[in-house]
Amino acid sequence: MAIKDKDKFIYWFKDLGIQDVPIVGGKNASLGEMFANLTDKGVRVPNGFAVSAPAYNHYINVSGIRSEMESLLKGLDATNLPLLAERGKKIRDLIRGTELPNDLVQAIREAYDQMCKEYGGEVDTAVRSSATAEDLPDASFAGQQDTYLNVHGHDMLLESCRACFASLFTDRAIAYRQEKEFDHFSVALSIAVQKMVRSDLASAGVMFSIDTESGFRDVVYITGGYGLGENVVQGSINPDEWYVHKPTLLKGKSPIIYSHLGEKQQKMIYVEKGTKNVPVPNEERETFCLDSEEVLTLGRWAAIIEDHYSQEAGHYKPMDMEWAKDGESGDLFIVQARPETVHSRRELGVIRRTVLERTSRVLAEGMAVGDSVGAGPAHVIKSAKSIEDFKAGSILVTEMTDPDWVPIMKIAAAIVTDSGGRTCHAAIISRELGIPCIVGTGSGSKSIEDGADITVSCAGGSKGTVYEGILPYKLEEIRLDQLEMPTTKFYFQQSNPDRAFPDAQFPGEGVGMLRMDEIIRDEVKVHPLAILAYDSWKGGEEPGLAAKIDEVSKGYPDKAQYFVEKLAEGIGRIAASVYPRPVRVLLPDATSADLDRLIGGKPFSLEENNPTLGARGAARYTDLDYEEAISLELKGLARARDVMGLDNISIMIPAVHSAKEIKAITSLLRQNGLKRGDGLEYHLLCRTPAQLLTLEAFGDDFDGFVFDVGELSQLAQGMDSRNVRVRSFYQEDHPAVAALLQMGIDRAKTMGKPVGVVNIAPAKLRAFAAFPAVRNADYVIIRPDIFGDAREVFLDVEGKSV
Repeated sequence: MAIKDKDKFIYWFKDLGIQDVPIVGGKNASLGEMFANLTDKGVRVPNGFAVSAPAYNHYINVSGIRSEMESLLKGLDATNLPLLAERGKKIRDLIRGTELPNDLVQAIREAYDQMCKEYGGEVDTAVRSSATAEDLPDASFAGQQDTYLNVHGHDMLLESCRACFASLFTDRAIAYRQEKEFDHFSVALSIAVQKMVRSDLASAGVMFSIDTESGFRDVVYITGGYGLGENVVQGSINPDEWYVHKPTLLKGKSPIIYSHLGEKQQKMIYVEKGTKNVPVPNEERETFCLDSEEVLTLGRWAAIIEDHYSQEAGHYKPMDMEWAKDGESGDLFIVQARPETVHSRRELGVIRRTVLERTSRVLAEGMAVGDSVGAGPAHVIKSAKSIEDFKAGSILVTEMTDPDWVPIMKIAAAIVTDSGGRTCHAAIISRELGIPCIVGTGSGSKSIEDGADITVSCAGGSKGTVYEGILPYKLEEIRLDQLEMPTTKFYFQQSNPDRAFPDAQFPGEGVGMLRMDEIIRDEVKVHPLAILAYDSWKGGEEPGLAAKIDEVSKGYPDKAQYFVEKLAEGIGRIAASVYPRPVRVLLPDATSADLDRLIGGKPFSLEENNPTLGARGAARYTDLDYEEAISLELKGLARARDVMGLDNISIMIPAVHSAKEIKAITSLLRQNGLKRGDGLEYHLLCRTPAQLLTLEAFGDDFDGFVFDVGELSQLAQGMDSRNVRVRSFYQEDHPAVAALLQMGIDRAKTMGKPVGVVNIAPAKLRAFAAFPAVRNADYVIIRPDIFGDAREVFLDVEGKSV
């Protein structure tokens, strides 16, 4: 509702709306908007009041300090850091040392007394700054001013209000206003005085209604840690993380498609006046700070908030929110919401991709912020005293950044921190600046040598890597509105959940092959039979291997649950990225050598001399004491489809050669809730000449076929392509391969079954695209990173201009 009285000092949240930013700032206007409109939809927002921007202007004018502030700001060059620090401190000291006018003091006291009456007793509050220029389309002032927690009593509240007013003139805020050419007195400060949520006894964090790195719209990204939320916001801990898939969440499913247990080293708790940090006990560090139902609740609230603000704006508006859990009541609350300010300003319909052309020795790894690459000399900063020595173009390496470091962050080629998550200060600032950043490395400031040349790569998805030396990279840009596609349909081969969201931007029919083996290798890391043997190993048979399983599965006392959920999450992230387009999951088909490399794999080794031609495919599931293992793996797949609701998942079965094998594997699939029909398809991966020669025998049992070019080529010529002794004789595009493909595709077409080809080496794309057999297939499955080359090759072969 519109505010008529522009000179009021106090407004309660129930009387505020998003249109009131000029009077109470962005934070207060948003709190009022949610309190008034979303409470009935189940979103909990703690009550409170706003000290208005007119109250701030009244204060600096009536007290007589404005002229002195103007004098200190006159002629100030914000790039002169020592002068900026000196003048900024004088202004802040001036404000803190000047008493508030009596009429304003009385108004704040009366509002606080009313809040105490509502909640009972001397209420504890959060006192937050709310600038009138927050979250503009071309500038974001949010986070530049201060917050004070566990504030109670008249005196402490009034002192905190003066400190909030003073924080309008932090060094970073002064510099930012000058950079954006805002007059210092055109931006006023309002204050939010909000009932504290006792998250000091529980947990708190940050969430976005969009993926913060790729801009993928269909997920809510949630981070959290124990205690008050400042540690998560500031990046002083490595938080727990989750992704929730919005489309299936809104259908009533439980789609937590990613969870990561953070270290949560410390937590902020109440003390008599204010707060302090204390260490988190190990048993809490190894437990998620929210349970699954709480994560899903926050996901639903994020979707409700995003939808409301998008409707109000008349266009899509992703949101950045802070949440808190009350340790006394057990209730969740939203304590802040503002528009996301990075991806909402990005140009739509343009895919920009950075490709690292080679790698080197890894110096550190963490969570990637952005998708670019930066290179230069490392400048390791251990203390804020050293920031004035930072040189433009260097890479800032530190334990964690502080808001006062923004001036040097702006001139850094990249940023690397030991702690923090993707919603911490370093991540937010680097995202706004458009520079690569890796947070949560754990020990990057120790493993990276000061002055050494390094490359910081965020081009690999959600994992960021610091490499030794200066490495070459290239930038690619694809404008989708100008993109002509070949007649040949493209599906993608995607088994890397870290790349799923950014790669989902490429135009294609879906994911034609997701290798379950690679999800087990990269996400689960443990052999399924080792999971089943864990209890006996823990008791003494293999204590070393049991300890390794414990290390990767922290937060999961039940190791079978760990295996199933991590497998489901890896599959789920990829399926969510293209939902509702199809995703075909290839059941386990790893060689025995690859299985041996998993944690706990060696005790179950088949010790084959030629694993490529060994115990692979569907026969392994029932004939080699592997049935319990495949059942565990199928439970993970079923969880992704049924619990997460990702019904775009279908199944690809490898190397079935007989009716006996078909009966065995389809029986296992049914037993584990994966019966064919009702949208669940079975596809057959054909990799041997024998399968192509007898394809008609499988027609009734499968909905489609996929031919593996690489494996067909090896078996047609009787050569292992990885054997260096035969490499000079090996010919991937041998005429026999073309003949086999043509025969198989003709037979599939006669049966009326869709057929695709996969596993074409990038160097052989043009040769295979020229084969009539390949162009006669219904689709080709390619890797996303060769999309540009594949598109050009097929357009050229089809006689179309590129």
